[in-house]
Amino acid sequence: MNPTALVTGASAGLGAEFATQLARRGHDLVLVARSADRLDAVADRLRHEHGVEVDVVVQNLSAPDAADSIAARLRGPVHTLVNNAGFGTAGRFEEIPDGHDREQLMVNVVSLVALTRALVPGMLEAGSGAVVNVGSTAGFQPSPYFATYSAGKAFVLDFSLALRREYRDRGIKVLALCPGPTGTSFFERVTPRAALGGRLMSAETVVRAGLDGLDRDRAYVAPGLRNALNAHLVPRRPRTLVAAIAERVTRSVLQA
Repeated sequence: MNPTALVTGASAGLGAEFATQLARRGHDLVLVARSADRLDAVADRLRHEHGVEVDVVVQNLSAPDAADSIAARLRGPVHTLVNNAGFGTAGRFEEIPDGHDREQLMVNVVSLVALTRALVPGMLEAGSGAVVNVGSTAGFQPSPYFATYSAGKAFVLDFSLALRREYRDRGIKVLALCPGPTGTSFFERVTPRAALGGRLMSAETVVRAGLDGLDRDRAYVAPGLRNALNAHLVPRRPRTLVAAIAERVTRSVLQA
C-alpha cells in the first residue's frame, strides 16, 4: 500500500510540482485547492502518468473550518502533509484593501496550524510521518511593504522549527521550505515587482531541494546559494538594521 501525501494549493505552481514529484516517488495523493477544474486536471494527469490514486478536495483555506472540513473527507491516514497553499499582499499597509491581510493570515498561518494539528495524531499513531511547511526567505527578516506576508512566513519558520524539536524522536520529520522568488503564479496575484529583481528559480528545482532536505531530515531549506547565505547571515544582524536595509530593497514595489 502506497503512503498518502496531502498537498494544499495543489492546482498550480509549487503545489502541483510537489504532487508530481511525490507521485513519482510512489505516493498516493490528496490534492486540496479552491479550483475544482484545475485540481481535476492535475489529478487526471498524475493518475495517467504515475498510476497512483488521487483524491481531490475542493476547499477554500481561508474558511475558519477549512481544516476540519478537509479531515472529514479523508479516506485514510496521511503520511506526508505539505502545507503549500498561500498568497501575499504588497504595498503600503494602510492601502491594502481591508480584509486581504486577514484572509492571507487565514490561509498562510491559521489553516496551516489547524491542518497540522488535525493530521499529526494519525502520524504519531502510525509511528512515522512528515510535515513540509512552505515558508519564504521573507520569513528571515521584517519586510516593509510586505509586512503581513513576511510576519506570517516568520511564524511558519518558527512553528516548523519548534515542532521539529517536539517530534524528532517520535517518528515525524518537520521541514520548513523557504524559497526565494520562484517562477509561479504567485507574483501575478501580488505584483511582478514583488520579485524585487531577483532571478526566479523553477518550481521543479525548489520542490526537489525541499524533498531532498526532507530525506536528509533538515530543519529548513532555502534553495539557492544566495538564499541560503541570506537565511544564515541575516538573522545575526541587528533587527532594526535589517528592517532598514530591507525597506531600501522592498520600496521598489511601490513604483507605479
